[in-house]
Amino acid sequence: MGIFDKLTGTRRPADGVTAASAREVRTALLGLNRPDLPYVIRDGSPEDADLVAEWRLTEPAWQTFFVQSHLSRAIRIRMRLDPDDHEVRALEEGWEVSRVGSPQTLQISAQYTRGPSRTVSSRRSIQRADDGGLSATETFRFDSSDLVNPLRDTVLQSGWTWRGVVFGRL
Repeated sequence: MGIFDKLTGTRRPADGVTAASAREVRTALLGLNRPDLPYVIRDGSPEDADLVAEWRLTEPAWQTFFVQSHLSRAIRIRMRLDPDDHEVRALEEGWEVSRVGSPQTLQISAQYTRGPSRTVSSRRSIQRADDGGLSATETFRFDSSDLVNPLRDTVLQSGWTWRGVVFGRL
């Protein structure tokens, strides 16, 4: 792995893994969708991509989850499948998020970033322990790698390269 690969988040499959077809990779990525996950993977044609993975920020059922998570960034990953090179070109895009109104809802700001990053939000509860000391217990955790890792791992298990895009076109 080169220095540029490390900066872009590019990963290659293990040696000896047979490359699947583009259709199989697409099916495997779409197969990650589940109603109990805070993200969705969908057709990316409207965004000039093959697939898009994004947080379910606009879905009413997930609004409370994201407001309570103290999420500070919304993430969208646009993916282009390149069957000739057996790679998925992935462009991670991010926007700042703020809470507005009562009841609170999330609002996406105009501040835009591009390239791999990681956002972690957690909440801890401090309580008095039985021995009289204080203890902190994590009551909530939200990690942007929960979106990126399953996508990347699925691509690698399919024998394809996960190529992070920072500059240029998808």
